[in-house]
Amino acid sequence: MTVFRSIRFRLTVLYSTLLFALAGAGLAVAYVAVDRAVDPKPITKRYEAQLVKRKSDGRTVPTGTTLEVAEVQQIEDEVNLRLLQTVRDYSLIALGGLFVASLGIGWVLSGRALRPVGAIARTAREIQATDLSRRIRLTGPRDELRDLGDTIDSMLDRLEHAFQAQRQLIDDASHELRSPLAIIRASLDASLTAAEAGEQERAGAVATIDRATTRMSRLVEDLLATARRDADSMSDTDVDLSAVAREAGEDFAALATGRGLRLRYALEAGLTLIGDPDTLRRAAGNLLSNAVRLSPLGGAVTVATGRVGDWLWLAVADEGPGIAEADQARVFDRFWRGEAGRGGSGDRRTGLGLAIVRQIVESHGGQVAVFSRTGTGSTFVLWLPAADRTGDTRPPASTPL
Repeated sequence: MTVFRSIRFRLTVLYSTLLFALAGAGLAVAYVAVDRAVDPKPITKRYEAQLVKRKSDGRTVPTGTTLEVAEVQQIEDEVNLRLLQTVRDYSLIALGGLFVASLGIGWVLSGRALRPVGAIARTAREIQATDLSRRIRLTGPRDELRDLGDTIDSMLDRLEHAFQAQRQLIDDASHELRSPLAIIRASLDASLTAAEAGEQERAGAVATIDRATTRMSRLVEDLLATARRDADSMSDTDVDLSAVAREAGEDFAALATGRGLRLRYALEAGLTLIGDPDTLRRAAGNLLSNAVRLSPLGGAVTVATGRVGDWLWLAVADEGPGIAEADQARVFDRFWRGEAGRGGSGDRRTGLGLAIVRQIVESHGGQVAVFSRTGTGSTFVLWLPAADRTGDTRPPASTPL
């Protein structure tokens, strides 16, 4: 009974019914046209005629045999009527045969047309969440089913990338959390639970545990920020990019002053984009956090905004140690830390700050860039599409500062 519920069976019946209806309508039109053209009628009047025989002298004598006769016109009408009846009978027989034949032909043709659907279903059944490497890869003409297969392949590519990124994030997060947890446990075992441990050892253990928990808190906050943006839970609205840069700078003004740093602003007015102001402020804040942390005492950190064509930019420049050219391609990777981020345990970073910056900017349709040389500081630029963007250009490859 499954066959009768299949789409192939329904398509077969539909095609056959439509063909049957069209053929029947065509024959009905032809039948009516013939009926009106020939005016078929049965014989209504019959006459009896007696056969006669002509003699040699020219006289005719009856033979005693009689026949039924009719008018010539009525005979023609009768012939037309029988012709029309014959056409009707054979047309009905042909329609019946056509319907049966159309069922068979429709079944074969629908099976061939739906063969790609079977391939899609088989591949989808074989794909598991742990192995998304399978693809449908339909061949043949570029029709709707081919487009469907290519769309599913594209979706599988995105799913595979998302699963790989998720697994990588889980692996990296578990690795990063393992270290502070091990530090906490070792400190507890060595100092707080040991009877011979003195006050100095206990105070050192508490300080170590405090640093470890602080690092874990940073990591959890960064992971939550990543998850929120991945879930697309942000609300987009009109954003003044210069206002976002100013607010982010004000958040770090006290910290910069405490380190003897000067915050310089070069903000341009009228820079509007569509986005989420809170996450953009977080992206700018992450850049400022790194700049304030890495800049030398008495140095300066520059926050600037501007526009180039259809692109808005926000830049943060510092006078820190800079980034080696070989490391610049990896600086936005999750959990990557350069030499400046591998300092003492009291200033250990999670390695997610710049990764979150890239994620936020790319979710707004923009791009991030870094321009740096060792010993001369770094400039991080966030390129974001303007609200009135009309073209499909790419942001410039050079620094706007």
